[in-house]
Amino acid sequence: MAGRYGDLDYAQHVKNGVILGGLLLVGGFLGESVGHLLAVDVTGTLDTVFTAMEFGGIAIAIVAVFVFGIALPLTE
Repeated sequence: MAGRYGDLDYAQHVKNGVILGGLLLVGGFLGESVGHLLAVDVTGTLDTVFTAMEFGGIAIAIVAVFVFGIALPLTE
């Protein structure tokens, strides 16, 4: 029987969101670290992109947990 939001697999959506957030966090961290190790100076634009990836990864992981792990199953 389909619920209010259809046949959503909440656990899979939470896992995918946390994995995506973790990959963005690690990618931003590695990009910034490796960029500073290999290049003399990482431009302001790249530094901003890598920092945004880090904060965006954390935000995506938290939002995925709260939306697909807590809010939607409770309103089902």
